[in-house]
Amino acid sequence: MKRLLAMAAALLFACAIPLIAADKTITILHTNDLHSHLMGFSPELDYTPAKAGDDATIGGYARLATAIKTERKARTNPVLLLDAGDFTMGSLFHMAAREEAFELRIMKAMGYDMVTLGNHEFDLMPKGLAGILTAGAAKGMPEIVFSSAIFSAESDKDDSLEAVFKKGVVKSYTVKIIDGIKVGFFGVIGDIAIGDSPFASPVKFKNKIEASREMVKLLREQEKAEMVICISHSGLYLGSESEDEALAKQVPGIDVIVSGHTHTMQDKPLLVNGVIIVQAYEYGKFLGVLDVAWANGKASVEKYKLVEINDSIPADMTIQGQIDGFIAYIDQAVLREHNLSYWKVIAETGFDLKTIEDESPIGNLITDSIRWYVNKYDSDPADPVTKVALGVESNGVIRDHLLKGKTGKVCVADVFRTIPLGVGMDDTMAYPLVTIYVYASEIKKALEVLTSIYPMKGNDYFLQLSGVKFTYNPHRVIFDRVTEIWLGSEEEGFKELDYSSGNTQLYRIAANIYDTTFLKVVGDYTFHFLDIVPKDRKGQTVTSLVDQRVDADKNKPGIQELKEWVGVMDFIRSFKDTDNDGTPDIPAKYAKSQGRIVKQPSWNPVSLLSRGTKLTWIAFAAFIVFIALIALVVRIVRKKFMVKEMS
Repeated sequence: MKRLLAMAAALLFACAIPLIAADKTITILHTNDLHSHLMGFSPELDYTPAKAGDDATIGGYARLATAIKTERKARTNPVLLLDAGDFTMGSLFHMAAREEAFELRIMKAMGYDMVTLGNHEFDLMPKGLAGILTAGAAKGMPEIVFSSAIFSAESDKDDSLEAVFKKGVVKSYTVKIIDGIKVGFFGVIGDIAIGDSPFASPVKFKNKIEASREMVKLLREQEKAEMVICISHSGLYLGSESEDEALAKQVPGIDVIVSGHTHTMQDKPLLVNGVIIVQAYEYGKFLGVLDVAWANGKASVEKYKLVEINDSIPADMTIQGQIDGFIAYIDQAVLREHNLSYWKVIAETGFDLKTIEDESPIGNLITDSIRWYVNKYDSDPADPVTKVALGVESNGVIRDHLLKGKTGKVCVADVFRTIPLGVGMDDTMAYPLVTIYVYASEIKKALEVLTSIYPMKGNDYFLQLSGVKFTYNPHRVIFDRVTEIWLGSEEEGFKELDYSSGNTQLYRIAANIYDTTFLKVVGDYTFHFLDIVPKDRKGQTVTSLVDQRVDADKNKPGIQELKEWVGVMDFIRSFKDTDNDGTPDIPAKYAKSQGRIVKQPSWNPVSLLSRGTKLTWIAFAAFIVFIALIALVVRIVRKKFMVKEMS
């Protein structure tokens, strides 16, 4: 009897084995927000890919490629390499993205399996993205998954991109068999990133939650995927709930979210509702390495680390050789006409010019260059009003520091990286400069973007300024915090501005077309308290900013766009050679911020109410009514108590 029982138990145990899935591991290597940073930085002149241990630069795809190979070789299990979008827009390499797709080609060479699209892939408009994808498909690129696009049935401006999608160059999802596990992949873009995609029109985007539910249902039910990986350009914030956390909570059936967009350095995975969420900072500074344990149909974190990409990692010189070839192309196709080259030294500096969430030295320099450049090409000495009074740049468009490094030499590649974004209305690369005329009261409204919108929306909305100095009290009523304004410069002095509605003189503002578009529509986001009406020199309302682009050559037909990045280069090249070594020197004034933005917090009633707008007086009246009501209630309550005591 005992022998029969033992045989039965053994038989039951043997039958049970297939019902318990064997433990397996899948490694996910991941990056996000690479932004065309193929070279180590900064400064790039310090980057020595052929040698390790001799510079302080970070990043560089040749080093990243070595790190990827190292992680692959260290494992016998399957290894995936994924990127969560914004692989383009950020360096000189993207200037040839539509024709050459350098970013996608080098990612393919590095072994990337799959990427999704971020908001910056749409910076070059649908036609430009179609060019990138077509070039990538022809020359070799990773698989692309993107589940969010909605193409217009009315407009033909996205037809070329729609055609590329229909050819299967971009897939809404894909399924892979990895070590016997059926894994489904899809890609989405989040709400904030969609808001940062003004040039995607007429393409629209599905809500990320709805798109994800649709994809998970399809992958789980139709494709019978066991594991689902979402590559999400939505975002992950430290210390507060983010879009990818909401995605994990609201969409059951996702196992892993590889996150991008917010440039977050997440040193350990976030677990939300059983979903593993990871993000690896920005610009190829780190490689995320996630070892996923798979058992009984569930994914869990086996190990995780961020590998810093620095000079301790020897470069893959085959990858570097390809990048060097790209540089030669950029020199000929992009920079030659400007008498520039990638490695050309155009200035020297004895200090760092950093971008910070405040008035910054690099912000001072860039906005000064805007005023200088427009005035050089498009102001009339006989008409002082045509001189640019105010240069404006948002922090969201300033993308990098300008660092001294080991040599103090400033090359073209480093300068370009500070201000690289955009495309012109003439379909040429990079943002053009535009100008509008406004009243003094509208200058104050523009400055209120910094005092009132920036604190709510974050660093991208902080404004760097030239030609103006102002004070503000952050305790005043929202949209009415600016207290005093002066126009001028550090060299010529400042003169106080009468910003009352009675001052009907016109003042000229210059900025890139992206920032000017925001100033034009800021009233729509502020209940029209900050309405700014762009005008031309005659005071007539401007309906299209395209017509306000500065013309670099009025002798040629049409508008020859004045590009912002070229203006910065020319401004720097105009500096004096103070040490007589043949190279201009960045002036010492840019070693620190100039004090153009002065915060003066005060609860003094005079400071809170002085020169207040209608909004301030409405708020003050509401406060007085509130105090009066409280006093009335207190009086009534006291009276009732007195009546009770007397009775």
